[in-house]
Amino acid sequence: MAPIVLDGTFGEGGGALIRTALAMSALTQQPMRVSSVRGNLNSQGLQPEDLCILHALRLSTHAETTGAELGSTEFSFLPTRAPIALNAALAIPEGLDGLSHANCATVLNTLIPVLARTGAYSHLTIQGETYATNALGFDSFAGPTLALYGRLGVYAVADQIEAGFGRNSTGTLKFEIEPSALNGLDWTSRGELIRVQAVLALGQLSDSIAQRGMGFLRRLVQANGIPMETEIVNVKSGTPGVNLTIWGEFESGIGGTQSSGARGLRIETVVQTGFDAFMKFFKSEATIDEYLADQIIVAATLADSPSHFKVSRLTSRLLTGIWVIKQFLPIHITVKGKEDQPGTVQIKR
Repeated sequence: MAPIVLDGTFGEGGGALIRTALAMSALTQQPMRVSSVRGNLNSQGLQPEDLCILHALRLSTHAETTGAELGSTEFSFLPTRAPIALNAALAIPEGLDGLSHANCATVLNTLIPVLARTGAYSHLTIQGETYATNALGFDSFAGPTLALYGRLGVYAVADQIEAGFGRNSTGTLKFEIEPSALNGLDWTSRGELIRVQAVLALGQLSDSIAQRGMGFLRRLVQANGIPMETEIVNVKSGTPGVNLTIWGEFESGIGGTQSSGARGLRIETVVQTGFDAFMKFFKSEATIDEYLADQIIVAATLADSPSHFKVSRLTSRLLTGIWVIKQFLPIHITVKGKEDQPGTVQIKR
């Protein structure tokens, strides 16, 4: 079988393309090759996070690979069997600077649609970043992401043993996923609000900071008349850090946001940033937020029934993922709307 050849500079031109391609190759057992990996970005070639995913899927599918090395600008992946369940500690390779740069939740999210189809339980442990400014944080993953997968029929649980705030950190997550049958989402309107939740996670910071932040959030919530469940979580961590996650669940909709702290940034600023971003989604008509959409798009295409949902913003990551999926499957995915604007996605097998 001739491999599917993908241009690594297409669309988003980064990790989303690589992650989707690897997942789809494993799911369909079709060989593929990616050229010009991150060719238009400053950090070109395969990164530690890519290699962690590649190695996990190689183990699951007994795949043959070429170019699976740090910094490689071209690689191939040839599965030789259908995916099997994994019971493993996933190792993240070191980067060129001798440090590991990988987001644990992003790695696990990529593996979910593959492991859900193996017919057996998978148990994984992974070490790396668990909270970040521009990547999937643990509370977002364990909360809205896994809740949305649950609506798709995928059942998984994530536990944080130790938090890792930011690049080069070493947190630890444990993850378990059941064999699952996927169903589609007919989410063209939200329906009634079920709950709004907020989690303020802090590592190596004083209780006074936590109380200030949560008090400020509660005042914002009260001023806007939103019923919200709030929780402060003091996490074990090797470095100080703070992360706020807010998300809402409707009868036919899930969405939220997260905001991370940085040295010199007041806790009130972290809270205000996260709250403002959440309210943007909350006041919209979207049924899935812009980040969740690209996280679950692979699983949605595998469902036995069609899906139809509204997205708060059509990101380059989502549109790139859809393009990659279409290279592997004869599937109808209709997107209405312009990039960086609200839109709708309809999936029919």
